[in-house]
Amino acid sequence: MIENNFAITATFIVYLALMLFIGYYAYMRTNNSSDYFLGGRTLGPWPAALSAGASDMSGWLLLGLPGFAYAAGMQSLWLAAGLLIGTWANWSFAAKRLRTYSITTDNSLTLPDFLSRRFNDKSKLVQTIAAFFILVFFLFYTSAGLVAGGKLFATVFGLDYTIAVIVGTICVVSYTLFGGFLAVSWTDMVQGLLMSAALLIVPLSAMQGGFGQVATDLAAINPELLTIWNGIDGQPLSWIAIVSLLAWGLGYFGQPHILARFQATRTNKDLITARRIAVSWTILAMFGSVLVGLVGLLYVHGDLSIGIIDGEKIFMILVNVVFHPVIAGILLAAILAAIMSTADSQLLVSSSALAEDFYKQLIRKDASSAEVMMVGRLGVIVLSLIALWLALSPDSSVLTLVSYAWAGFGAAFGPALMLSLYWKRMNRNGALAGIIVGGITIVVWKQLEGGIYDIYEIIPGIILATSAIIITSLATAAPEQSVIDQFDEFKLNLVEFD
Repeated sequence: MIENNFAITATFIVYLALMLFIGYYAYMRTNNSSDYFLGGRTLGPWPAALSAGASDMSGWLLLGLPGFAYAAGMQSLWLAAGLLIGTWANWSFAAKRLRTYSITTDNSLTLPDFLSRRFNDKSKLVQTIAAFFILVFFLFYTSAGLVAGGKLFATVFGLDYTIAVIVGTICVVSYTLFGGFLAVSWTDMVQGLLMSAALLIVPLSAMQGGFGQVATDLAAINPELLTIWNGIDGQPLSWIAIVSLLAWGLGYFGQPHILARFQATRTNKDLITARRIAVSWTILAMFGSVLVGLVGLLYVHGDLSIGIIDGEKIFMILVNVVFHPVIAGILLAAILAAIMSTADSQLLVSSSALAEDFYKQLIRKDASSAEVMMVGRLGVIVLSLIALWLALSPDSSVLTLVSYAWAGFGAAFGPALMLSLYWKRMNRNGALAGIIVGGITIVVWKQLEGGIYDIYEIIPGIILATSAIIITSLATAAPEQSVIDQFDEFKLNLVEFD
């Protein structure tokens, strides 16, 4: 427990009040389901880039990744490199095409809705199954954020873990419920800036000497901490371990909460600026996150009074050791920012799948925009309660939960989305096969272990999903002419929108 005092408590209250104010302001500008789920496509490059980064990295950037660096040393750079490359590739190859094509397909609001309209799926089977996988995997993703929130409040305020998770859940739901996409994006921009600042300030302030001294001290503990080729036990990393860490970058192409930022950006030109901002932010955030784990290891090793700790709490421990309570309160609020920035986006995308892709398509096709928005808000509450139930185990790992959900989205939607944006011959049956095969592969592969099954499940998931799409599309009838005409219109719009 970090020593509780008035300064830290007051800082948290002020921070939460600011987020609630932004949520209320966004609520006043939210008039229909398009505003609630996609912000009326009004995001500029800064909120688009920073909200995408903040909602992407989440609490694991300040808990999971520093914890991995704390335990594995420079080996964690493989994971950071994979995510950096994935960020750049997603903004470079998916952003402009998805924004343009989603407008061409009658202003699609959600990823399942886009895939359904892209292939003129009158049965709505693609939309329904895609929405199902979104709900399943986002429950694990959101629960990871709630676990991070529980660890934060338990460590800072000494709360019982169960009570801490409930408090964190209430914080996230409060402004997501009312403000919708604009509240989520604007708060994410603020939170993204706070996260990156904290990740640089904390380790640089805690360093005793320069980077050379840090390297010397780490080598004195274990020289294997400084190599990317060996584990901390001195054994060479297997190709499975290296490929698995790099493969995290493949998951970006299928993350609905990140892809929504592409759709919501004002213009295609803004996406170019946003890409530069997003990549720069990711470089700084990754560097700081790994450095937190390494510098934190030195502090824990040098101060026996700290004792054995959960590696995912190293950021909080480091803040408490180095900073005055007022500054510590601000920096610890960065963890809350990271948690809220992702959990809010996940709840919003899940509720949009529930309202737009299930309720409106299967239950009440003539539902008004206001009714769909109301169902979406109710969905935020219901889904958060389910995620809360999943998060109640204090032994839950943020990185483990995130890795499972990340792989699920990457395999289920990544191949289907990218091929739909680039391949005219792809048809509805191919999309359906890819989503189902990708999602099921993740669930099944996760249960297997030993040998090749130790590879990160996203790799076989993407390979099998891509194969299923190509084989099924070529083995079945070509898309109808209206779908081909729509693809040609999209290609023309790519030039016109620029």
